[in-house]
Amino acid sequence: MTSQASLAEAAAVALSSLRASKLRSFLTLLGIILATTTLIAVMSIIHGMDLYIAKQVSDMGADGFRVRRIIMIGSFDAKKYMEMQRRNPEMSREEFHFVKEHAKLVREFGMEAFRSVQVKYGGQAIDWIQCVGATANMDIISNMQTVSGRFISPSDDSKRLSAAYIGNDLKEQFFPNVDPVGKTIAINGRPFEVIGVSKTRGSVFGQSRDNFVFIPAETFFKMFGSRQGLGYNALALDQNRLYEAQDEIRSLLRAFRHLKPNQEDTFGMAGSDSLQQAWGRLTGAIAATALAIVSVFLVVGGVVIMNIMLAVVTERTHEIGIRKAVGARRGDI
Repeated sequence: MTSQASLAEAAAVALSSLRASKLRSFLTLLGIILATTTLIAVMSIIHGMDLYIAKQVSDMGADGFRVRRIIMIGSFDAKKYMEMQRRNPEMSREEFHFVKEHAKLVREFGMEAFRSVQVKYGGQAIDWIQCVGATANMDIISNMQTVSGRFISPSDDSKRLSAAYIGNDLKEQFFPNVDPVGKTIAINGRPFEVIGVSKTRGSVFGQSRDNFVFIPAETFFKMFGSRQGLGYNALALDQNRLYEAQDEIRSLLRAFRHLKPNQEDTFGMAGSDSLQQAWGRLTGAIAATALAIVSVFLVVGGVVIMNIMLAVVTERTHEIGIRKAVGARRGDI
């Protein structure tokens, strides 16, 4: 009973002290809140970026890789970029068909090109939609999932048909309550029949990943030409042969471009392993910076709390002396 009374008295004294020194209580809480909030925020950002990278890698696949005119992963080097702009020629359709015909270690080899377009339906129009001219296997290579209709077929591509495979953003904007398959939209003023709708892919850092329309590659080239913006995507026979497949494609590209053994590659290549390695380096830098930031706030919070505790003890020295004078035990104090 005495123990309960002492505990109740201590709690009452503590609450009274908090009410009497509001500024001191606020500063104590502020020190704790700053340290813990900073730690939570930094860890949340790193976790969110981890999820983003994992999603990007899953889209590429553990056995997938890409070939582009220029690829820079990690820190941006302006001088190196300008050098590659001067040295690296554009990818071409002839090069693509040469590599596809001779490659033996890839199960899929596709081509795509990009351009921003305006898409209309009825009285509505949306600008800056990403239009992708793609071969018929790009849904397999890019792990695209269809919720309605179908993806582009080899027949659509070879016949240069006006077929469109749309993302969820266009579906929600133009066809919120109906199935868009069979409807006609206009891409830069040209009519296209919707043949399929992609499953929602979500957004990253506020940027939607569903703001696109796929059309057959040959149709794209007929509309916009094929002199720039081409890229190749590939899937190795299996994950264990990824590096062999990359070496094979590199050798074929170098042979097509007549590069000598001592010449550097005039193209870029990246797979899921490259992305993960770059992310590992970036994570190390972020973790070091985060540790420094969190440490500063922890030190600041600790100093604030320590000074306030010292002030509280100093103030209570007189009270403790009186308690001892009247016979208070250590536990009571």
